[in-house]
Amino acid sequence: MLNVILYTRADCRLCDDVKKELETLQSEVPHELIEIDIADDPTLEEKYGEFIPVVQVGPYVRRAPITRQDLLVSLSAARDRDRQLTEVDDPKYKLQKNRGSRVSTGDRISYWISNHYLLALNLLILVYVGLPFLAPVLMRAGWTAPAGAIYKTYSFVCHNLSYRSWFLFGEQVAYPRAAAGVGGLQTFGEATGIGESNSTPDVIAARTFTGNETMGYKVAFCERDVAIYLGILLFGLLFAATNRRIRALHWLAWLIIGLGPIGLDGFSQLLSQPPFSLWVYRESTPLLRTLTGGVFGFMTAWYGFPIVEETMRDARRALVVKFKRLGEQGG
Repeated sequence: MLNVILYTRADCRLCDDVKKELETLQSEVPHELIEIDIADDPTLEEKYGEFIPVVQVGPYVRRAPITRQDLLVSLSAARDRDRQLTEVDDPKYKLQKNRGSRVSTGDRISYWISNHYLLALNLLILVYVGLPFLAPVLMRAGWTAPAGAIYKTYSFVCHNLSYRSWFLFGEQVAYPRAAAGVGGLQTFGEATGIGESNSTPDVIAARTFTGNETMGYKVAFCERDVAIYLGILLFGLLFAATNRRIRALHWLAWLIIGLGPIGLDGFSQLLSQPPFSLWVYRESTPLLRTLTGGVFGFMTAWYGFPIVEETMRDARRALVVKFKRLGEQGG
């Protein structure tokens, strides 16, 4: 028997009219009517609120105004389609019907994820960007082994160069290269005696140096990476606070505002230094790395999170309908 889903809401005269028309069509095209009040679910309210009543029969959807003839055409088309696919024993259709006949554990997990993915993502990013700050805290407390494990783990995803990292519990928050030209701060070479060139020994020493009691201890993420993930987290929290209603950023805006500054800052620095040396030697500053990284992270999340939400919203709508349909059939 066909399942007919009627999206409705309280005190909807047109919805009542459609329901009566469907009752008169039972003898011609038998079906089971499933009424879903869109007020019970924000995702359904958002999708169908302006078009109530909405009738769905298989793949066919009718929106108000809906006539008796519209309903008959949709019911007949859905019935004929079901008969044809059943007669040819279409395996995909059979699998779809079997899946639609029960609520699986996968359905419940998918529904949970579609509702709580943003909380999980925000917590994951918080932990991911928070652990590098735990490393210097552990170093100061004398717990060098767990701190070393954090430094080692993040060395696989970040260069960990000390002259491009923040420091905690020391005389300065950063020890940039002399070439960065940051006034008022002691340079990394002056503070450590380690060379600031791009030679392999100097680079390795700058990566493995974690700090001391005077300088403080290095955050296990570089300044730019810290800013990127804090920018992502900031948008994630804003997205949650607005009930995930922010529209996705246009890809061109992301390209120009998000990617442009960080790309210009990063590549102009990289290509000015050996082995490239294409123009005058340049070293970015902690402030510039933070600004470009933060903008990139925020804009990337602005572009991506709403797209993910759209996918999750579609999944929620489909599962809400399925749960409602099977709940009524079983109860």
